[in-house]
Amino acid sequence: MRKFLRIAGKIAALVLVVALAVAIWKREEITRLMAVNSLFTAEKITRNFSHMNELFLTRPLSRGDGPVSPLPEGPTMKLPEGTAKWIEDRAVTALLVLKGGRIVHESYYRGTGAGDLRISWSMAKSFLSVLFGTVLEEGAIASLDDPVLRYVPVLKDTAYDGTTIRQVLNMTTGVKFDEDYLDFHSDINRMGRVLALGGSMDEFAASLREREAEPGSRWEYVSIDTHVLGMIIAGATGRDPADLMDERIIRPMGFEAEPYFLTDGDGTAFVLGGLNMRTRDYARFGQMILQGGEWQGRRIVAGDWIAASIRPSAPNGALYGYQWWIPEDAWGDVMARGIYGQYIYISPRHDTVIVVNAADRNFREDEVEAENEAMFKAIAASR
Repeated sequence: MRKFLRIAGKIAALVLVVALAVAIWKREEITRLMAVNSLFTAEKITRNFSHMNELFLTRPLSRGDGPVSPLPEGPTMKLPEGTAKWIEDRAVTALLVLKGGRIVHESYYRGTGAGDLRISWSMAKSFLSVLFGTVLEEGAIASLDDPVLRYVPVLKDTAYDGTTIRQVLNMTTGVKFDEDYLDFHSDINRMGRVLALGGSMDEFAASLREREAEPGSRWEYVSIDTHVLGMIIAGATGRDPADLMDERIIRPMGFEAEPYFLTDGDGTAFVLGGLNMRTRDYARFGQMILQGGEWQGRRIVAGDWIAASIRPSAPNGALYGYQWWIPEDAWGDVMARGIYGQYIYISPRHDTVIVVNAADRNFREDEVEAENEAMFKAIAASR
């Protein structure tokens, strides 16, 4: 018996040593995984959303060495009644309003400030849509109705085999993908763990084999579609999408601070939701969209592409364009939108851009989106 206990003790000691060695070897991955698991907790969410570079692999985007493009101040606007309660209820951390290209309101909350680099979440999808427009304009892609496999052959025999670029842009691929952020086992959360552990987003996309609908038959919000859009850009141009965004969007716009992307273990940018920048720089991007793709006298992307992108084009009446959301009964308004309350709301009829950053843990409640859109419409209409 004593001999058995000695052997068992040696085995336990060996297991402990191996476990410690693995923990040291995989320390960064384990730290990032723990960060993912506590990313949205009440006590950490606000700080996390302004310090994502402390939690994930990242890569910088150079703002270049040009001057910061001006965002002049205009007369301070009077916010609509109920705004203060909405800011508190929705855990808003930043609210910035441009009217006529001038700042008429700018405020920060919950211990954050103007210098914070804030996570875009899915607002990044609209940035990628603009980048795609530049790729289309240069002729690297022949048609939106080209098959995805023409540019990304690695997706052969996956759920994307048989889909077109237009269907990816519109999120009508029919790919089976569970977007439930509150379900630990959902596809969106599995994807988050791939990112945290330094896995490959390309391999994750290629692992998706099932469809819930025929391509083009219905609209369903599927975040991984946007990663595939990044793969299409890379395949068509032979260039890294993050490098192209740096070259064609970030540097020409004269941002205040150097943005950064979250990345996977291969250094591939998390283009579907990993962009981080200052609130004022989100506002500059929104103003460029309002101006039909022009900024400071320079064309960033073709006006025809902007016009096509921001109108509802998904089937069955879905209020979705090419990676842009269209608010209901908004008469030409459009918005980039990210989880937990991130918005760039653009109202051409009111010559207004509204940027909101937030840490709203109740963003999934049914009435929240309607409440937010009503607030944006009220702010846009105010003076």
